[in-house]
This record gives sequence, structure tokens and C-alpha cells, in this order.
Amino acid sequence: MSNFSFLKDKKQYRIFANACFEAEKGLVVSPAVSAIQSRRALELAVKWVYSYDGALEVPYQDNLSSLIHDREFLGIIDEELLPMMKYVVKLGNQAVHTNAPITRDEAVLSLHHLFQFIAWIDYCYSDEFTAGEFDESLLPVGEEKKVRPKELQDLYEQLSAKDRKLEEIIKENQHLRKKVTEKREQNTKENNFQVDQLNEFETRLKYIDLDLKLAGWEFNKDIIREYPVVGMPNKEGKGFADYVLFGDNGKPLAVVEAKRTAKDPKIGRQQAKLYADCIEKMSGIRPVIFYTNGFETYIWHDPYPPRKVSGFYNKEELSLLIERRQMKRPLTNIQINDDISNRYYQKEAILSVCDALSRNQRKALLVMATGSGKTRTAISIVDVLTRHNWVKNVLFLADRTALINQAYRNFNNLLPSIPLCNLLDNKDNPEESRIVFSTYPTMMNAIDEAKRKNGKKLFTVGHFDLIIIDESHRSIYKKYRSIFDYFDGILLGLTATPKDEIDKNTYEVFEMENGVPTYAYELDQAVKDGFLVDYRTIETKTKFLEEGIHYDDLSEEDKEKYEELFDEEDFREDIDSSALNEWLFNDNTIDMVLKDLMEKGIHVEGGDKLGKTIIFAKNHRHAERM
Repeated sequence: MSNFSFLKDKKQYRIFANACFEAEKGLVVSPAVSAIQSRRALELAVKWVYSYDGALEVPYQDNLSSLIHDREFLGIIDEELLPMMKYVVKLGNQAVHTNAPITRDEAVLSLHHLFQFIAWIDYCYSDEFTAGEFDESLLPVGEEKKVRPKELQDLYEQLSAKDRKLEEIIKENQHLRKKVTEKREQNTKENNFQVDQLNEFETRLKYIDLDLKLAGWEFNKDIIREYPVVGMPNKEGKGFADYVLFGDNGKPLAVVEAKRTAKDPKIGRQQAKLYADCIEKMSGIRPVIFYTNGFETYIWHDPYPPRKVSGFYNKEELSLLIERRQMKRPLTNIQINDDISNRYYQKEAILSVCDALSRNQRKALLVMATGSGKTRTAISIVDVLTRHNWVKNVLFLADRTALINQAYRNFNNLLPSIPLCNLLDNKDNPEESRIVFSTYPTMMNAIDEAKRKNGKKLFTVGHFDLIIIDESHRSIYKKYRSIFDYFDGILLGLTATPKDEIDKNTYEVFEMENGVPTYAYELDQAVKDGFLVDYRTIETKTKFLEEGIHYDDLSEEDKEKYEELFDEEDFREDIDSSALNEWLFNDNTIDMVLKDLMEKGIHVEGGDKLGKTIIFAKNHRHAERM
């Protein structure tokens, strides 16, 4: 018998059914194996929903985390299922990417949450809803042995090795998607799906326990639950803090207040402050404050107001936050290294960022013309902030390998005393580096996969004190914005062309008024100052783009290709020029434009290299910067 036995006779679910059975059986081997297999089963089940439900489209990325957080997906599932799915994902990630032990209770909770989502699928998409209630007595019993990390990593890779592209599967099922959507709408019309809730208190603590373990904390070593405090404003003058986190010296570093999952965690703010006041009087150290309901977590430490974070800081990061109370020097009387940046506007930009940080702002945006020295300005900012003990670890992000390599060389030349790491180069060690350079996709992978020598997660929430986003008009709005949601560092954006569109707004990312960055030095001023020269344009046209395509004007060879391209139903003798960019693409167009560029473009370094050039394509969707 299995909790998932109801799937056996429903062939439409065979894609994920076996994975559910295997997740249960995995308990016989170890809780960690079961956790990995539960995550895998959830991934297959979520992809099944995307494959067959016509109301859903694949988001920018098709990894599991992106799929379950997609707005359209959240619009069709029961709201109580999201935290359950997040738990399954996190526990599976812990099993694969950390050495932290996983208990049977945690693996069982993951199976329970997996079951809830599978039952929801049965409720929505089956002709008859037959999923019962989750029965823990049906689960097999095995040893809670610890499997070697390499074995768990191998298991994870084997499970996903044969995955097909989700978009391919969707295309195959296109004829079924509308019908499946109608089935869900019909099944959910009269009644709501009832999620089987477990004991709220125990479940909430497991959620918080998992987040703490993912940050590298160890129970029975540096965490105390129900920590007794004295000095509370009640009759007994006593209280019990839900969690207190301790440093290696035995001194408290943080207090965690846990509220009910159904409650807004912000209602725990005052209670957490009272515990922090008591702990400060008892120990002489003001702990950093966290308050959470297991789903949302907030951090509160001076001089900043409380803010939402994606998880907990680790021990080293919390220790550094407390040490900075004495170490940080005011950002006044700043000495800027002229060898790094000596132009007046670069210094103004540096001072503007320092002024914003001094006013407890955690985001800054520099709008500076291409060629005006944005990278040098950023290097000077890092130099100033490290000398004043405001930052230790820095992340430099850009969307292209060339930009990363160029920035790495510049930082290495101008700040030679700070160890650097280019994540695109496997030779570098990020754990021993102070400044890490990465493209967005590489960092997305590294968040889960990069480990310390002791096997713990390297890139935890508070690892980076400063995140520099180069050319921040690209890739930051949807596809990779989760990186900024994950890390809790100060954000510094560098761009020459900010956007202020509704769905692509650079200023909104940095919490600023449209058109009002921290500092701006644009092309017109740079030309007036003599630091840059104005650009000149060369316009290139092609016959197809200007006149369209006319069948009768084509050569016999091109007519043959034209007829192969269009069947009788789609055939048309004339295609207007305005339609070309919409649905027809000419393979030779790019080759012709590039040939023209190489012949007429400005060459530098003795004529061997093309100078900086911007190409504006007629179709704005294809405009690219070279």
C-alpha cells in the first residue's frame, strides 16, 4: 500500500506517478534520499501541469523554483500549496547541496506536502477524485543513516539527466491543453480543494528549522530554542525567545521570533524587540533581530529599518554585522584615490553614493555615458567602502562574459591587494576571494551549488555586502531579478541607458523616482567637457527591408526556395516591407549589415580592431549594443 496508490489506474499521470512511489520507498534508504526524490516527483508533477493546462505558459526560466512562483501558476493553485511546495524544494536542495543531516520527520513532512499537491492535481484534472488523506502509517521504515554527499549529488543528477525541454512537451500536447483547462475549471467550479493541514506549531517550526540549517546553523550546537530571558514587561518579568543564535564565543548573535503561519510576521516585531532588549541587558550585546512566520522573514539591525529577506544570515555574517557597529567609519572626509578615478564627475558620483549610504539607503543608481568610466567609478566606491569598513565581500554582475572579463582585469589592476574570483574561471576559489565576478546564469547556479570547504553553503543570504550590477538596463527585470531578492547586500547599479517602462523600469528596481538616479553624467555633458566625442551615424538599407518581397522579381532559384518555404495555403505573391520584421526573417540580412559595419566602421589600434559601435536595428526588438 502507498499514499499514492490512487495514481496507479490513472494513465495520464504516469509521468510523475512512479517518482512519487520512489519518494516513499526512499525512506528505506535514508531521509535524504527520500527528500531528493520528493523534490524530483514535485518537479515532474509541476511540469505535467504546465504541459497540459492551457492557462499556463513557461516563464523566463523553466527550473522548478521559477515554475512554482509564476503568477499564472499561483493563480490556479490553492494558496496554501505554495509554502508546502517551497518546503519540498528547500529540503531537496539541502539534501543535495549541504552536509546538514535530514531527519525522518522532515522527510515525512516533505512527502506529506508532495501528496497535497498531487491530490490537488487529482482533484482538478481527473474524471473522478480518488485521492484520500495522507496516512503516515503507510510509510516504510528504514535506517536514518547519513548517505555520503557525493552519492546524493549523483542521485540528483541521474534523476534529471533525461529531462526534455518543457516547451517541447507542451508542443506535443497542444491539442489537449484547452480540454484539460476546461476540465480543471469544471472540477473546481462548485467546491474548493481542501488542503490537509498538519499541526500548525510543529509545521511552522520545521519550516524555520530548515531555513536555519540551510544557512549553516546547527541545532544542539549554536541554536537554543525557547531561550529563557529575564526583564520582560510582564508580572513574572520572564519570557522565552523562540530561537537564539550564538557565536563561537558563546555570545548571542541574533534572536528569532516565530509567529503563526497564518499571521503577518510583522506582528512579531515588537515582541522580538522586547526579547532583544532583555538579551542585551543580560549579555551586554544587542542581538540582530529576525521575525518570521515560516514563509516570510524580516531582519532588523541598526541603523537600518526592518526589511524583508529571503532567509537567515550565517554565523560569520551575523558576527560581522555586530562587529561593524564599532568598525565602521563615517563616510566623511573621504579620500579618493586619483590613480583609480580622477575626473570631477567620477568623484561627484562617488560622493553621491557615499551620501546616500550615510542616509541609510541601501540602493544606488549611477547613470553615466558609455566611455565615461563607470567601472573605474565603481572600483573607487569599493575602495572607499572597504577602507571605511562598510563592505567586505562584493559581487559584480553583468550579462555578458566580455563585460565580466574586462571588469575583472580592471579591478585586478587598480585594486591589486583585494583577492578576486571570476566564477567563469574554474581555477579561481570564491571562498577565498573578496570580490566575485559572474554573469547572471552562472550566479543563479552557484547560489545552490557553491560550497565551502566544510561542505556548507557558500553563497548564503548575507554573503555579499555590496552587489554591483553593470549595464543594469539588461536582464534584471524578471529573468534574473531573483538574485537581488535572494542576496541582502547593498545594490549599486551602473548604466548608460536606464529604462522607465512599466514592465522594465530601472528606477523601480533601485526604489527611485523615474529619471532621478543617485547621480547622472550623460553624453551631452561629457561631450561639452571634452571627455567624449559625439557619435556619427551611418545608415544602411537593404532592398528587402525597404521594398518588401515580390515573387515575380525573384530569380528562378529564389522562387524555388520561396515555394518550399510556403505551402499553398500560406502562399502570397507579395510581402509588404512592414511585415518582414513581424514574421519573416532573411538569413542574409545580418551578414550584409555586419559586412557593411566592418568596411565602414571606425577601426582602432592600428586598424586591427573595430571601435565601440552601437547598432540600432529597424525593428527595435532586435536592437543590440556591440
